[in-house]
Amino acid sequence: MNLYGKAWKYGDNVDTDQIIPARYLVTSDPKELGQHCMEDADPEFSKKVHPGDVLVGLKNFGCGSSREHAPIAIKAVGVSAVIAKSFARIFYRNSINLGLPLFETDAVERIERGDDLELNPGTGEIKNVTKGETYQARPLPEFAREIMAAGGLMNYVAKKKGLTAGKPTPSDYDARRD
Repeated sequence: MNLYGKAWKYGDNVDTDQIIPARYLVTSDPKELGQHCMEDADPEFSKKVHPGDVLVGLKNFGCGSSREHAPIAIKAVGVSAVIAKSFARIFYRNSINLGLPLFETDAVERIERGDDLELNPGTGEIKNVTKGETYQARPLPEFAREIMAAGGLMNYVAKKKGLTAGKPTPSDYDARRD
């Protein structure tokens, strides 16, 4: 399934404090976190972003702390994916675990804020509709695509174990004992 949205471009080393400032870490409520996404880097971001839009960074996107709040805030504000030249390793893994599609490519230099983009998470293809250009991101490994298709790691594990998605029910535990 392709993703469509406008690009919101930022620079190198967008850290987790820029994505979700530490003063908002008193909650893990996705809706509240989304309201403050990118607040210190771009105070109007959460008010102007539309569902499906795409964050674009340069090198080392998501550096800083290991908090999962950053990809939670990005998803909660309605961003469909993040494109960057490179990602901080922990942010990369947290995003996969939470089902946030990532596209790693050197072509970010060609993307400008406001460009209309079409992204294919399965192939890593990025179409810049505004410029009529197509770029190739490094495809995610198969296991990462499976986790994202399931909606995140918890749903993926539940599916593999034959459990109900989300919180296990008592009958799920009983079924595992058989």
